[in-house]
Amino acid sequence: MDHCIISFPESNFSPLSLQFNARLGEYLTLENSPILFGCRTGLCGTCLVRVVGEIPPPGAEEKELLAILSPDDAQARLACQIRLTGDIAIRTYQSDEI
Repeated sequence: MDHCIISFPESNFSPLSLQFNARLGEYLTLENSPILFGCRTGLCGTCLVRVVGEIPPPGAEEKELLAILSPDDAQARLACQIRLTGDIAIRTYQSDEI
């Protein structure tokens, strides 16, 4: 697999095809996704999303912030920290459950 498909269920945004191992935060913009970004470094939590699909587990710093922002939600991730290893569906955290 050399590309991964990122879809945005229940939004008007079209799916994106991005390179395998790409960092999601480097490619998503207001024009191509419903995801908002602040710092893009994993410190502010603005890009909190729910993810369905296979991605690597969060690193230590991301885990710390997720424990505060979304305790006990296994689908919660910071979009800026996601490295693509497969097709995923993402929704803004304010949306209903995936």
